[in-house]
Amino acid sequence: MTEDCIFCKIIKGDIPAKIAYRDDFTVAFYDINPQAPHHLIIIPHKHIETLNDLHEDDSELIGHMTQTAIKLAKQLNIAEEGYRLVINCNADAGQSVFHIHAHLLGGRRLQWPPG
Repeated sequence: MTEDCIFCKIIKGDIPAKIAYRDDFTVAFYDINPQAPHHLIIIPHKHIETLNDLHEDDSELIGHMTQTAIKLAKQLNIAEEGYRLVINCNADAGQSVFHIHAHLLGGRRLQWPPG
């Protein structure tokens, strides 16, 4: 974990968040600026800044993040209607917090292209 990372602070409980799910590897919480009726952020406990910083040994962790998203989509009853899972990489793609994270969005018809 990194001292100045907002997501690391959420994991440690130093910054409050509406936690939807927590296990030994990931935390999921509701986005403070939701773009859909259901908008959760899924983060690993391990601080990894971007997709470009992943190593081969992180493959299992990324798989676990995806399985967490599927589990949450089912719990939110959006799995059958559809949902979007997004990971932005670097500023031009829209990444504003440099701790790898996935956005789980659903609960309405999502447009394509997203913007």
